[in-house]
Amino acid sequence: MKQLLYGAVLALFWLILGLPLAPAAGVLAAAVQPVTVAFTAGLLTRPYLTGRRWTR
Repeated sequence: MKQLLYGAVLALFWLILGLPLAPAAGVLAAAVQPVTVAFTAGLLTRPYLTGRRWTR
């Protein structure tokens, strides 16, 4: 019975403390990927690039 009570308390702590942090951790993990960082940097610098294209 004691183990069941400990499990219930741990599950309650996980629901109260862990669950609200899970979406933020998922977004943070996706945001720090190198491809995401490079894509965001490209989007931010695009307005400052000149209109010239590569020509022969």
